Amino acid sequence: MQELILLRHAEAVPAPAGGEDLDRTLSPRGEQEALAAGHWLAAHGARPDRLLCSPAQRARRTAELAARSVAPTGAIGLAEEIYDASPGELLALLDQHADARSVLLVGHNPGIERLVALLVDGRSDDFRGMPPAGLAVLHLQGGLEPGNARLDAFWSP
Repeated sequence: MQELILLRHAEAVPAPAGGEDLDRTLSPRGEQEALAAGHWLAAHGARPDRLLCSPAQRARRTAELAARSVAPTGAIGLAEEIYDASPGELLALLDQHADARSVLLVGHNPGIERLVALLVDGRSDDFRGMPPAGLAVLHLQGGLEPGNARLDAFWSP
């Protein structure tokens, strides 16, 4: 893998009383944020080979809307391990997709922001935050290892 694009899901509505967190949907603002993330990726030439996504409804919808602009070569791959994942769990998942040139992963905090810190700085406790629909574009300098990535772009709506 040469490029890793990490996208935090866009703004979601709170879960209704007694509702499941996995079923939370995007707010109207979140829908616009997800579309804007896709437009930004397209304007910057992103063409992911794979799109991996949390099964949470808000992440799936973010992926669907963003993918409209970047047209990944395959279908959206749902990966249950992205939901509530640690940076190590995300690395293990990404290792399974090391043959792809570029991967877009849509997930949640704190896993996403800690993964950025781990790959760029070599430590996951030095994260700086990732707002809803925030994007980090990383280029790997060798294997998928702590401290082996360069943060080439960071965007938020």
